[in-house]
Amino acid sequence: MKRRLVLSNEAARHPFRQRLPRSTTRTIEAVRDDANDLKLFALSFTAFFVAIYGVFG
Repeated sequence: MKRRLVLSNEAARHPFRQRLPRSTTRTIEAVRDDANDLKLFALSFTAFFVAIYGVFG
């Protein structure tokens, strides 16, 4: 079996991604979304308050 002499990107674990040039497999840094965390906290707090108020109110 003949193998092509192509430099592969060893950091890309999938065989298809290894064949792509390194510039196309560059990862984008995730942006932290604090508004989502605040919404989740408010929803959890409200649900807990309603549940406790429903049981003991």
